[in-house]
Amino acid sequence: MARRDEDFAAFMAESSPALLHTAWLLCGNAHRAEELTQQALVKTYVSWARALRTDPLAYARRTLANQRIDTWRRTRREVLLSPEDMPAPVQSADFARATDRDLLARALATLPARQRRIVVLRHFIGLSEAEVADDLGVSVGTVKSTASRALSALRAQLGEASTAPAPRGGTP
Repeated sequence: MARRDEDFAAFMAESSPALLHTAWLLCGNAHRAEELTQQALVKTYVSWARALRTDPLAYARRTLANQRIDTWRRTRREVLLSPEDMPAPVQSADFARATDRDLLARALATLPARQRRIVVLRHFIGLSEAEVADDLGVSVGTVKSTASRALSALRAQLGEASTAPAPRGGTP
């Protein structure tokens, strides 16, 4: 039992940042991402023997994605905002990077949940198409077609954002 706890503690220390980042990309909210990550880690710990039979990180990621879906189904009180209605980004030392990250998060938020999950796992986490298909329980063809549609939508939206005219007012 002590060895199990040590192994899981090492896994948790190593994988928590990646799981937290994935959760944030899936839900777009830092507090919800922390909750999802904690819930996924608890469920992974409970099923640690099963997780060790394959890839514990893949198991935890799948648990995280499923937990996000379950949370959404339970609450359904979430109000999805259009990109125009979302709060303005917070200014930081690296304003351009924060603005780009904000635009991307807003664009991701407009995608349907399945497209967002596939884009996050494939292009942000860096999983192969086969790994994404396995994580989400879909075919590789579904991953390819869904990713293609999602990336087209993101390109269209981000292209519009980068060509939008500067806001009027202020000094010329």
